[in-house]
Amino acid sequence: MSIERIESGDRMSQAVVHNSIVYLAGQVGAPGQDATAQTTEVLAQVDRLLALAGSDKSKILTAQVWVADMADFAAMNAVWDGWVSKGNAPARWTGEAKLATSDYKVEIIVTAVVG
Repeated sequence: MSIERIESGDRMSQAVVHNSIVYLAGQVGAPGQDATAQTTEVLAQVDRLLALAGSDKSKILTAQVWVADMADFAAMNAVWDGWVSKGNAPARWTGEAKLATSDYKVEIIVTAVVG
């Protein structure tokens, strides 16, 4: 059984690969930005981590999207719709949640196939 941990720290890893599946930790944008800017930054981080794991956005299986306020749902979706791999949209769910700090507006967690 092989487990690869990417950008691992004492508390968590940013990604973990096991059995040709990569599990990303929740990605958030820089505090103080609006939902559009945070979503753009989050998706760039997702792209970067997937590449480190040997995957890409066309191989995403599931995406969990958390917004701190559903008023930002349309702004987040506008960025998501321009980013998601056409013809390869993952199963996705979105919910409103109190995030780690009030500065975070969007958090996205993905699971993808490697290889």
